Amino acid sequence: MTSLHLLSGGAAKGLVTAVQDRFAEQTGMAIEGQFDAVGKMKDQLLAGAPCDVVILTSALITQLTESCDVASGSARPLGLVKTGIALKDGAPIPPLATVAELRQALLAAGAIYFPDPEKATAGIHFMKVMHLLGVDTEMAGRLHPHPNGAAAMHALAQSSEPKAIGCTQATEIIFAPGVQLAASLPTEFELATVYTAAVSSRAEQPRAAAALIALLTSEEAAGLRSAGGFEPLPE
Repeated sequence: MTSLHLLSGGAAKGLVTAVQDRFAEQTGMAIEGQFDAVGKMKDQLLAGAPCDVVILTSALITQLTESCDVASGSARPLGLVKTGIALKDGAPIPPLATVAELRQALLAAGAIYFPDPEKATAGIHFMKVMHLLGVDTEMAGRLHPHPNGAAAMHALAQSSEPKAIGCTQATEIIFAPGVQLAASLPTEFELATVYTAAVSSRAEQPRAAAALIALLTSEEAAGLRSAGGFEPLPE
């Protein structure tokens, strides 16, 4: 079976996985996807990795359109993804609605798992949040950054620390076995990221790439997007 090559931020992995059988029915093609921090995926695209479809933040897709690395006019938004707090399945959920409650929960955590603070959207933001809360230095010995959100959530699920906590995109928490989405970040620290799919300017299968994007953004897939943590864009 011919494969369509996809480079994507980890936030879209669950959604892509959910539609791959339907895509195979429509096109007879499999999806060969790589999912990692958006910065790493952008770097791979620019380094010439095989790619038909790229899914990154809207801001990065705009940059890549301007640099002619994705096809002009091909970009379609998947939806808005919030950054959330994760706990192991079954762990009691502490109050997390306010800045003070989040700070207390982080200080009480025995370990904190999150994605790359230099390349991952959620990781970059979460490090800023911890700095603003004044806990980054105090918690330094309990911080466990990982290459991407999926790896961070896997490590959280496997952690033997009963008071472990994590932070990444809500979509990655929802699809990670062994963890639960406890809350979004408080309003003052909210990060809502628009993810967008586009056809690579070097796509070997441009028609199939456009078909996958149409499927991901279709009304047919609206329920999958919602269940996976993608929220509609504001009108």
